Amino acid sequence: MDPNNPNLSLSANISSTANVSPTANISSTSKLSSNCIIQENATIGENVILGIGCIIEEGANIGSGTILGHYVTVGTGATIGANCQVANHVTIGSQANIGSNTQIGPNTTIYPQVQLGEEGFIGSNSSIGRLPKAAPTSTVKKRPDLPPLKMAQGYTIGCSVVLYSGTTYGEKVFLGDGAMVRERCKIGKNVVIGSGVAVENDTTIGAYTKIQTGSYITAYMNIEERVFIAPMVTTTNDNFMGRTEKRFKYIKGATIRKGARIGGGAILLPGIKIAPETFVAAGALVTKDTEEKRILKGFPAKNSGEVPEDEFLP
Repeated sequence: MDPNNPNLSLSANISSTANVSPTANISSTSKLSSNCIIQENATIGENVILGIGCIIEEGANIGSGTILGHYVTVGTGATIGANCQVANHVTIGSQANIGSNTQIGPNTTIYPQVQLGEEGFIGSNSSIGRLPKAAPTSTVKKRPDLPPLKMAQGYTIGCSVVLYSGTTYGEKVFLGDGAMVRERCKIGKNVVIGSGVAVENDTTIGAYTKIQTGSYITAYMNIEERVFIAPMVTTTNDNFMGRTEKRFKYIKGATIRKGARIGGGAILLPGIKIAPETFVAAGALVTKDTEEKRILKGFPAKNSGEVPEDEFLP
């Protein structure tokens, strides 16, 4: 044992330029590269590799077999599970929890208290769990008690994705490159949110729903399970378009019921209800509530027949 640090084995592979607190607990099988800083009561498990310039703050815990790239910062009390791979220039905020077998790409930020499940993947340049900051004229109400982002296991998050705090995600969620999901949303299991999709605040998306590239999901929407939304769909929630105080009372996005399908480039006006198994054709403008299992086409959309029975969900 090192006489200056009883928690540090002399057989540990530690650079002479690393700065290690006497109260840090570091496995003898781990490797610390040059200029690493390990603060008080941090724990480094077996076979961990820390790249150049990593900072492990007070009370942080790095699970066995995890590899950190260069200049990774792990905040106070944060935990990284076993067998994770964290690329260069990643920041993990205080009290965050990263599940085992997770991969995080370079230049990504995990904000404080974020809870990420096991077997996850996050691409480069993403921002996970950030706090919102609304414009003074926004309809979004600031809530100081916003809880941290929570994501269940098996997720895939692409590059340059921005996910805000206060939202929960079910298992095996997929978020494509450049997607954005705002605060206080509920995302069900196996949901696919495609590249460039924007999901605004206070929206619910049911399990197995697919939202394809470039669609805009406005605030205060309710999308049920197994809905299909094609590329470039636009949804709206404000008939006053930012004018008068009355808009705050009536603001509401569409409700899309189970099994409905919305074609590419369609537009849904505020507050309408899309019935179960509705088929909205590409480019349609939906201005009023729909009937169950009907096909809507046109601008504005009109009822043009029944959905074939063999296309219904089982």
